[in-house]
Amino acid sequence: MGTALFLGALPAAHAAEIKALRVWAGPEYTRAVFDVSGPLDYKLFDLSGPDRLVLDLRSSTFSADYGVAEGKGLLKAIRSGKQGKDDLRVVFDLAEGVRPKSFLLPPAEKFGYRLVLDLYPKTRAEPVKTVEKILPPGASRNVVVTIDAGHGGDDPGSIGATGTYEKAITLAVARELKRVIDKEPGMSAMLTRDSDFFIPHKERYQKARDAKADLFVSIHADAFTKSEARGSSVWVLSPRGATSEAARWLADSENRADLVGGVSLDTRDDTLAAVLLDLSQGATMEASNAVATQVHAAMRRVGPTHKNHVERANFIVLRSPDVPSILVETAFISNPAEERRLNNPAERTKLADAILDGIRNYFRSTPPPGSWFALESNRVKASRHVVSRGESLSIIAAQHGISVASLRSVNKLARDSVQVGEVLEIPQG
Repeated sequence: MGTALFLGALPAAHAAEIKALRVWAGPEYTRAVFDVSGPLDYKLFDLSGPDRLVLDLRSSTFSADYGVAEGKGLLKAIRSGKQGKDDLRVVFDLAEGVRPKSFLLPPAEKFGYRLVLDLYPKTRAEPVKTVEKILPPGASRNVVVTIDAGHGGDDPGSIGATGTYEKAITLAVARELKRVIDKEPGMSAMLTRDSDFFIPHKERYQKARDAKADLFVSIHADAFTKSEARGSSVWVLSPRGATSEAARWLADSENRADLVGGVSLDTRDDTLAAVLLDLSQGATMEASNAVATQVHAAMRRVGPTHKNHVERANFIVLRSPDVPSILVETAFISNPAEERRLNNPAERTKLADAILDGIRNYFRSTPPPGSWFALESNRVKASRHVVSRGESLSIIAAQHGISVASLRSVNKLARDSVQVGEVLEIPQG
């Protein structure tokens, strides 16, 4: 028994040639991409007992060097052959039932037409475990940083002078950044992808929202037509990008039912919803700019930066309305010297350490409520005492349960008198 799922009705003046098939398997879905010579008509339907997905390609031929790809992820095996006189059929043997999505991409850069099939499991994935669910009540939590390795799978990104793919560099830097963040007290990191597969832009920042992340960092490697261009850069969302995202949120019923800054918009009237969204976005953009400034300053200490300031652009991955988000261009992959640097593990560690320094400085200056950084900030404050009017050394010592001698010793005081406004260090115990 089959169910028709999609029928592509695109006019094709000539028979389409199927040049190649590539498959990527990610943790959430499997993607199959056909390289085709031009627009084509196709029909996609599923069969059960066993589970199969059938793709009929009308008025099409296989190229002479077309090869059947190996099954990965949700695809156990792939079979293909002629269907009637002029058509082709590709059968995907499935590991389980799937929810397919298909679309035809027009030519872009070095790619021609591509027919894309994204296969999602019918069974819903386990919900993301947030920090609040993992830690016991009352305990301080780690701040969570979502690290997004740009590009991946069918999207290689920019290509360096000696053939290095940006998608490989971004993944290597992202993994290194996660490693150094996870070693840091009070911090933990998650990756949007940990292997070579593609994730749509909006799903990237949605992963950060699902995990209730405190920060989203997208990693890229810049490119330019002139190989002399060099230096890292740090980007935040432009006001124009924020405005267009706000319009999408207010118009989309699914978005309005979601939480933005902890508030659902679907029960609010349009004016109040717009005000709440504006407040959330404003705070997010302010925080994004603050952390970007810290990261930019830290990266200037380990290498050249392309500009001497944080830059703004309408990047889709930075459009989360309630998670501070930055994009880091690690270097110019189109510059041979910087390409070599990006391929050097030791240099990638320097980059990761610099990004971590900026992130750490931001969270120290602006600790999220309930976090380890907030607890540490309170502890540091508690270990200092600002002298008020009428206080003496003996009164302060008694207040903190310590001796006058230890208080005098720690602060290197030669006398027992203190001045109003003087800051004293309080010894522990």
